[in-house]
Amino acid sequence: MLKIRLARAGKRNMAFFRVVLTEHTAASKHGYKEVLWFYNPFSKEFKLKDLEKIATFVGNGVQISPRVEKLMKTNEIVLPKAK
Repeated sequence: MLKIRLARAGKRNMAFFRVVLTEHTAASKHGYKEVLWFYNPFSKEFKLKDLEKIATFVGNGVQISPRVEKLMKTNEIVLPKAK
């Protein structure tokens, strides 16, 4: 089963996160299939790549982790309906 979740990156005490598409059994740092967007918790910067692509993944049964859902709600990101 595929999941959309956070993968930590950056150096010590200066972390940023990638929101990645990965297999739910794989380690979050390695083996992800695609980077969907970036999140920097220090500057609260949220860089989206393609929102429609994420909507198609979710429409095909990919689950979103609770933390990513919370980030989407706080940044007021609404997924468009998949065709």
